Amino acid sequence: MKYTLLTTTLLSFSAILNAQLKQKIETAINRIEPQCIAWRQEIHKHPELGNREVNTAKLVADHLRKLGIEVKEGVAKTGVVGILRGGKPGPCVALRADMDALPVTERVNIPYASKEKAMYNGQEVGVMHACGHDTHVAMLMSTAEVLAGIKNELKGTVKFIFQPAEEGAPEGEEGGAALMVKEGVMENPKVDAVFGMHIESAIEEGTIEYKSGSFMAAADFFTIKVKGKPSHGSQPWLGIDPIAASAQIIQGLQNIVSRQSELTKAPVVITVGKIQSGVRNNIIPEEAIMLGTIRTLDSDMQKKVHEQFRHTIKTIGDASGVSTEVIIDTKTLVTYNEPALVKKMLPSLETAIGAKNVKEREWVTGAEDFSYYGTKAPAFFLYLGGMPKGNDPKTAPPHHTADFFVTDSAMKTGIQAFCQLVTDYMGMK
Repeated sequence: MKYTLLTTTLLSFSAILNAQLKQKIETAINRIEPQCIAWRQEIHKHPELGNREVNTAKLVADHLRKLGIEVKEGVAKTGVVGILRGGKPGPCVALRADMDALPVTERVNIPYASKEKAMYNGQEVGVMHACGHDTHVAMLMSTAEVLAGIKNELKGTVKFIFQPAEEGAPEGEEGGAALMVKEGVMENPKVDAVFGMHIESAIEEGTIEYKSGSFMAAADFFTIKVKGKPSHGSQPWLGIDPIAASAQIIQGLQNIVSRQSELTKAPVVITVGKIQSGVRNNIIPEEAIMLGTIRTLDSDMQKKVHEQFRHTIKTIGDASGVSTEVIIDTKTLVTYNEPALVKKMLPSLETAIGAKNVKEREWVTGAEDFSYYGTKAPAFFLYLGGMPKGNDPKTAPPHHTADFFVTDSAMKTGIQAFCQLVTDYMGMK
C-alpha cells in the first residue's frame, strides 16, 4: 500500500514538473517569435549564395555564442555547428537548417525584398531566398534560444547544424550536406537521431506533412555526348547525324520509365533539360550534348536505372553509328525517413501542433541533400506549411521562382515542432 502511494506521488510530481517545463517552453517560443521574424527578414533582405554565406554564418555563430553554446565555424566552407550539452545524460539529437539562397532576382513586393546581386558562374545575377532557407535559419536560431533556456533540464545533447550550399556548390567546389558529413558533423558527439524540415509555399501555414520511408528522390545529373560525322545538310548520307541519334536516345530513355521500371514500387523520372548541337541550318554537326536529371525513390531502382540508362544509350548509339559518352553525377541520395523513428516521433508532432494539422503525404520527386545525414543516423525530414491560410495551393508561387513567398507566421509552428521532437526524443515527456 505504501509502495503504491509512493509511486502515485512520484508520478504526480513528475507530471507537475513536465507540465511546468511545457509551459516554460511555450512561453519562450511566444517570446522569441518577434525576434525570429526579424532574423528572417534580415536574412531575406541580404541573401548569400552557396559556400558564400559569410554574413549569415556570422549572425548564427554570434547568436549561439551569446547563448553559451559551443560553436564550430568554417565547417564545409561556411557552415556553423552549435553543441548544447544538457544538464543530464542522454542521446545526441541533431537539427539542421540550410542557409544558402539562389541566383534569382526577386519580384515579390515586400518591405524586406532582396536587392542583392552577386557573381554566379562568371555572371552577375540577382540573389534571392527563393526556397525559404531564410526561414529555416531563423527557426533554428530561435529553437536554439528556447532549448538553451532549459539547458539544465535537457537529458542529452543538441547539435544545431547550419549548412551551406544545399542548392549545390559553385562549379569546381565541394559543398552541402555531403561535405558536412565528410568533415564529421555527425560525430563528436555521435548523433543518435537527426531532424530537418523544409518550408513549402503550397502547403497551408500551421500544418506539417510527412511520409515514412522514402520521401524525396535521389537526384542524379547526367551529361550525354553523342559524336557523329559532319556533313553538308543536303547530303546526310555522307555523314553520321548526332542530332538524329540524340532524338532516338531521348525516346529510348523514356522507355526506361514507361516500359522497364516497376512504377508500382516507386516513381522514376528521366528528364533531358538541355540539348546543344550545331551552328546553322544546313550543316550536320559532329557532336551533340545533352544534359538532364534522373529521379528515383528506391536505391535498388536507382542502380538498375543507371544500368538501363547506359545500356540504352550505347545500344542506340551503336545502331546509329555514333560514339557516345555518359557521365552520371549523383547530387543527392533518397531522403529516407526511418519508419521506426517516424512512428516514435509522430505523437510528438501531434502534441506540438494538433493531430489534425499533421498529415501524411505521397513521395516527392524533388530532392534534398539532407539525405546524407541519414547515412549516419536515423533521420526524419518534414514539410512545414508556409502558404497564407485560405490560399489555393494551385496558384501558390513555386519554389526557385522570382515570386516565391512564405509567411513569417508559419515559423512558430516549426519552432514548436523542433522543440517537441528534441525534448520527447530525450524522454522528457
